Amino acid sequence: MTSSADSYPKDTYTKVFLPESEMPTQWYNIIPDLPTPPPPPLHPGTHQPIGPDDLAPLFPMAIIEQEVSPESYIDIPGEVLDVYRLWRPSPLFRARRLEKALDTPAKIFYKYEGVSPAGSHKPNTSVPQAYYNHKEGIAKLTTETGAGQWGSALAFATSQYGIECEVWQVAASYRQKPYRKTMMEIWGATVHPSPSEVTEYGRALLATDPDHPGSLGIAISEAVMMAVEDPKTRYSLGSVLNHVLLHQTVIGEEALKQLAMVGETPDVLVGCTGGGSNFAGLSFPFLREKLAGRMNPTIRCVEPAACPTLTKGEYRYDFGDTAQLTPLVKMHTLGHNFIPDPIHAGGLRYHGMAPLVSHIYEEGLVEAIAAPQTECFAAAVQFARTEGIVPAPEPMHAIAAAVREALACKESGEEKVILTALCGHGHLDLAAYEAYFSGEMVDRDLSDEAIAEAMKSVPVLG
Repeated sequence: MTSSADSYPKDTYTKVFLPESEMPTQWYNIIPDLPTPPPPPLHPGTHQPIGPDDLAPLFPMAIIEQEVSPESYIDIPGEVLDVYRLWRPSPLFRARRLEKALDTPAKIFYKYEGVSPAGSHKPNTSVPQAYYNHKEGIAKLTTETGAGQWGSALAFATSQYGIECEVWQVAASYRQKPYRKTMMEIWGATVHPSPSEVTEYGRALLATDPDHPGSLGIAISEAVMMAVEDPKTRYSLGSVLNHVLLHQTVIGEEALKQLAMVGETPDVLVGCTGGGSNFAGLSFPFLREKLAGRMNPTIRCVEPAACPTLTKGEYRYDFGDTAQLTPLVKMHTLGHNFIPDPIHAGGLRYHGMAPLVSHIYEEGLVEAIAAPQTECFAAAVQFARTEGIVPAPEPMHAIAAAVREALACKESGEEKVILTALCGHGHLDLAAYEAYFSGEMVDRDLSDEAIAEAMKSVPVLG
């Protein structure tokens, strides 16, 4: 296999593969390249910038160092690369059959992360997180998960290093997606619906509402509570924080090489955005190139209309969890007490946005739109019937945005190159498709009144 552009004569390729020898060996840290640095996280009690000691009960020191690193590139350990090779480099596809169905002059490319063992992009960070904890002698990791993609990924990663894994899955998704629990258990994890009977906090919420739908903020609280009780246990996060976004940049680094192999440069890049890791993983290497003047793509976040963090949330310091245990981070937020409607894109039901993604949005470096779930499912069905892959509910938001852009090109006659990341397959999300086909699915828009109510709990810092 060769990486030569000559191997891909123009307009004859459908799949673009990188040889294993060209898999990225470094993660990219965008912070040194930004026009201004992002605001620091604050201690939840003192409201002063946090230091490494404040994070030590939650994360291994290697992860803490990556969270605050001033370096542009961080070497990927060889032991992590060995596991990455199970699925990386992932393929880049040209969506030719979708282009034909849309009758568009646009070229649509998608980076497919569903080839990983867990079926999503999440192992890109779960593997290094499990590795660094294992190296420091940690015996167990706790975490939260929404749709179950992250929980599945961490269960897989911990199985590679002989670590225990305990997962709190948002109750609405736990009930919607039972086979995610089974997948996590196959890899040895223990799974609880959140709110759960395991923690005092969860029991209190269930006492108020036995059918509580849960939220990622609540699940984070429960996982953190359990982690800090045991010196041999740490907490692992699947999105939002800097080190998670860092690990995901292997997606964009590979996509850059693959597009270069076929002589293409994106005009528009769209990515689904919940906590921000998939979007950042694809977009940050391209944003680096844009900041350096080597290309000029429009970079667009796509979020659910029922949880519009960027498009309707406020840029404020807020807690990452509902019980207010985590540091305060400056991000776009709907309020840490916000309980999203139980839409099927469980991985996008988070009250906040990654501080780094929020920062670059405030800087005007990226755009954001919100899409209703019925439009997203319609686009996903069209994608599946043309390209063959059944998308998970999260990346179908980006697919819907790509379809919008391609149809605009049809109207204008512009031949744009559109790039997105299909960050996971929907093989365990078929109940959501069934709801769509039966007509039971409805669009949910978040009212200004609901946002204002949730924002009342957000701290006001002097």
